[in-house]
Amino acid sequence: MNIYDVIRRPIITEKGHDKREQERTLCFEVHPEANKIQIRTAVETVFKIKVADVRTVNNTGKLRRRGRFSGYASDWKKAYVRLRPGQKIPEYAEL
Repeated sequence: MNIYDVIRRPIITEKGHDKREQERTLCFEVHPEANKIQIRTAVETVFKIKVADVRTVNNTGKLRRRGRFSGYASDWKKAYVRLRPGQKIPEYAEL
């Protein structure tokens, strides 16, 4: 898997912004088959920063209904990446 396929997009929410400011943690949607080592390598290469640790969460898709039609949203994976002390937090708008 290519390192640019591992990180799909940053997740920008209020909770993610608070974690970013207080805990120096970035939040990304990642490929469901990516492991922690691949996520660490991709973040260090793309953003040119050092990573302290990676935590992952597998989210299951919720049931969605549109009138009489129903289906499930896709399953997806989220990664919380904590930076080492002294590393600058990247701004997504700069990229």
